[in-house]
Amino acid sequence: MVRLIAAIFALCIFPLLLPAALNAASRHDSIQELKVHFIDVGQGDSILVEAPNGRKMLVDGGPPSAAEKVTAYLREKGIESLDLVVATHPDIDHIGGLVQVLREFNVKHLIDSGKLYTTTTYFHYLHQIQKQKIPVTIAAGEENIVIDPKLTVRVLNTQNAFKTNNQSSIALSLKYGQIDFLLMADVETNQEQKILDAKQLEAEILKVAHHGSGTSTSFDFIREVRPETAILSYSKDNAFGHPVDRVIDYLQLVGATIYSTAKTGDIVIRTDGKTYQVDISGKDRVLIKP
Repeated sequence: MVRLIAAIFALCIFPLLLPAALNAASRHDSIQELKVHFIDVGQGDSILVEAPNGRKMLVDGGPPSAAEKVTAYLREKGIESLDLVVATHPDIDHIGGLVQVLREFNVKHLIDSGKLYTTTTYFHYLHQIQKQKIPVTIAAGEENIVIDPKLTVRVLNTQNAFKTNNQSSIALSLKYGQIDFLLMADVETNQEQKILDAKQLEAEILKVAHHGSGTSTSFDFIREVRPETAILSYSKDNAFGHPVDRVIDYLQLVGATIYSTAKTGDIVIRTDGKTYQVDISGKDRVLIKP
């Protein structure tokens, strides 16, 4: 089974031509706003990034049960094609909803962690990549992903054979003007520390790793990043105890305003590169600044 999956995946991999390919397309300079949508997919992650030039990037698709929600959300925004899809790692709560997205939308390119898995969901995901003939790039550490010359997207963490799926998650930083986002996927504390060792990180907006699990979000990491706004994506009735109290306490200690999809529903952050605004579909949040 592993050999079969590896063979299918190998047929889909294209060289690292993504930045040049995306750079060559037309730009929409009249649009100056970056929008980052944290879609409420229950217990999972799905993030839509609308670049200032109008390009669209989807990071993960939530679990299979969220597929209809994600596809409907995209269509409500008038989206028929995606310039880039990023599958941070092969766990079901991140790629499950992507199977339908890949089948129903024109996906121009996909970035994958390269981590192989032997689940049925992962096989369906690979099947759609092959069937739709979607070009695939395996993420490389410290790589820039160019979807808009005004938006810096950088890979902070990638896989190797000795890491688990979560440890192999593609973590991303987004920088637009003076506003920074960190999208930490499901990385754990060891990966967080390696990221800190490699560079100084500060970000106004943090998508908290692994749904607020105790495996992630050390105080050293939070103290270094010092987010003003923290986003937690999880299901209200999840069986994992997410988010754990320690993570909430650490975020409180640095004065972050904390939003969760479980309480607020869909969360959209808009920025002109100087200031940002948080819009929520629900009426509640986890905690606000003291």
